[in-house]
Amino acid sequence: MRLDPRCSTLVAMGLLDRFRRRGHGTGSTGAIVRGSDNADQQHLLEFIRSRRGVEGFVEPRTTITDVTLLLVAHDGEWTRRRVPSEKWAHDFANRNGVPSYDAGLVGIPDRMRAWNRAQKERLKQQLDRDLDGGSGS
Repeated sequence: MRLDPRCSTLVAMGLLDRFRRRGHGTGSTGAIVRGSDNADQQHLLEFIRSRRGVEGFVEPRTTITDVTLLLVAHDGEWTRRRVPSEKWAHDFANRNGVPSYDAGLVGIPDRMRAWNRAQKERLKQQLDRDLDGGSGS
């Protein structure tokens, strides 16, 4: 706890507050969140170039995150990155030959959920194999 000299009240300052201050912008909760950057754009481009059947789902700003662009490939593999705005996300997707949708209207594709379930199962099987000592039995 520390004393805030502006209002003479005690203000709790948690560890997470210190990390939030290292970001680039202020979220709707007053917390500072990291904005999108060139590395995010490069990651999205690489995903589009290295996968087929990619669709974009523009996710609106929430109390936790800024606007994000969710890219989902034909097999359900996905990636998500912060972007400057919803307009930017649609323009970026369309400029790169990717159809884009408002996630708040159409939701998230079932193939993404199926891919997540399959990944979870693969990890569980790998963990089981590792715990069994890799004996293959």
